[in-house]
Amino acid sequence: MADEAGSWERRRFLFVLASTREGGNSEALARHAARSLPDAAARTWVRLRDLPMERFRDVRHDGAGEFPRPEGALADLWRATREATDVVVVSPLYWYSLSSEAKLYLDHWSGWFRVPGATFRADMEGSTLWGVTAYHSPTPEHADPLVGALRNTADFMRMRWGGVLLGKAVRPGDLGSDPTAAAEAATFFTRPLHTPPATAALPAVRL
Repeated sequence: MADEAGSWERRRFLFVLASTREGGNSEALARHAARSLPDAAARTWVRLRDLPMERFRDVRHDGAGEFPRPEGALADLWRATREATDVVVVSPLYWYSLSSEAKLYLDHWSGWFRVPGATFRADMEGSTLWGVTAYHSPTPEHADPLVGALRNTADFMRMRWGGVLLGKAVRPGDLGSDPTAAAEAATFFTRPLHTPPATAALPAVRL
């Protein structure tokens, strides 16, 4: 669970790289933003394409609706996600939304809080969800579905919402043509956070 802003020694940032390309603009923007974090804040970088993540199989409505405990690399990702105070989903804008790698990662969340004896949803409550994406659409509003998916995920999980850092670029290395993105990256992780009201009821798990 995340501490209040300022307790940087207790902050653990998990950067989830969800592009099929290494060194793309979304990753470059995330690494630029991460350089502004205090040295005391821990950082872990995970590249999803390098993990043997299985396709998600939805068994929520089969029998007891329970999912098996993750194993291998998926168990490591599950543990890293639970231990993070800040989860940063770094995804390029694909067809106006998250990449398939990012979507698969979030699909597995549905199973993780249905593992018998696990407390994934409670573990994530109070931590912070962020997004970083590069887009090359004519307008940043084309990223609204991506932003909405992450924002709604944060609300559903009762996580705090850090927002999405947007940068306009086409080919790798094009971020230099978007000075606004570079300026926002310098202070992105110190922006005010959105915290769900303490009195808000938890949404039903079965959707």
